[in-house]
Amino acid sequence: MKVYKMKKFVFMVAGVIIIGFIIMTISFYKSQRLLSPPFDQTIDEQNGDGAPLKPKQTTPLQPHYMDEKNGYALTNNQLKITFDKGGHWVTVPVKKDQLFKGEYNGNEQELIENSYVLTAKRAAFLYSDGSEDKETLLIYTLDQGKTWQRAVVEKDFPGIRIRKVAFLNDRFGFVILTGYRTMSQEGSNAYLTYDGGKTWHITGFTGDSRLLSDGGFIDESTGFMSYGTIDPEEPDFHVTQDGGKSWKRAKIKIPAKYHKIFVTAEIPKKEGDHLVLLVNQDPNGDYKGGKVKGKFISKDNGLTWEFSTEVGE
Repeated sequence: MKVYKMKKFVFMVAGVIIIGFIIMTISFYKSQRLLSPPFDQTIDEQNGDGAPLKPKQTTPLQPHYMDEKNGYALTNNQLKITFDKGGHWVTVPVKKDQLFKGEYNGNEQELIENSYVLTAKRAAFLYSDGSEDKETLLIYTLDQGKTWQRAVVEKDFPGIRIRKVAFLNDRFGFVILTGYRTMSQEGSNAYLTYDGGKTWHITGFTGDSRLLSDGGFIDESTGFMSYGTIDPEEPDFHVTQDGGKSWKRAKIKIPAKYHKIFVTAEIPKKEGDHLVLLVNQDPNGDYKGGKVKGKFISKDNGLTWEFSTEVGE
């Protein structure tokens, strides 16, 4: 009888242990289900509290197009370009802030006007580098971004204000730089290339230290530099006919009625057998609402200019 009772007691204890083990197993399994991520979600995809991470946000491209296909976008501190309306993008190997160094406080969501060339055959961008950003370089591609070249335009020109680049053909191009500004004066230089941008040569000095309004070349020999941005009273316009070796001040014959009205010369254009120049009012000009310019004609390749007519913007 005692043996029977002992066996019964052992069986009861064993049963309690088994039931307890089953309960503990079920509780542990439930707790693991609460702590474990779903099969299709890794730990890396969760926050510290177990909640799923939100997808990483990327800044959408905001392209600026030069024409139907060629454009650029500034995003995530990078400059990207496209040659197929955004179908494919190429990253330009230059830091975004290098494109805006110097005396520039404008919008950095768009490239500085005239500081780049972007066509199907050539993409080129001026930027600053070196000690105190004194060096001005041109980075360019002739194969839509497959390969890139860098060329030094100027080794020592701090605080650039105007930066302008253009190519008139596959070989010839020009760069205009201004810098060293102090109050209403600054240095201004023109640089030319005859090998497609590989090497650059500085031209002669115009002799003028006023703030430059604009500059440029219309062919390999003929170039212009227009000065006077602070309260100009008449055009201060210089011309070269020998590729920048020497400069002369052009004579613009302003009719008396337009004296102190048409004061800032733009860069001329060729039309047939003559050149056409537009002379603008200053930013505060109010003649006919400030929306009228004077048109002048030159038949001696830019040395002298005769008034032709008024033109609207």
